[in-house]
Amino acid sequence: MKLETLPFVSAVLESGADDRIYDGLLLTGPVVILLIAVLETTRTRFLSGVAKALAIAYVTAFVAYVLYRGVRGE
Repeated sequence: MKLETLPFVSAVLESGADDRIYDGLLLTGPVVILLIAVLETTRTRFLSGVAKALAIAYVTAFVAYVLYRGVRGE
């Protein structure tokens, strides 16, 4: 079974910007949000820090890629 055969994935890939990286970032967003929610519910300071680092890394990657594409004029 290929990832592209899943209904929600195929819909994003068909309606997306024909950019695998951007589509991948869009598809991993809900997974990242779920991980952050799970990690934030723990009472340990370490996992809370991991959740914050994960959020910062995801947003930074998303913004950096969008800006990169904008600068390249694509």
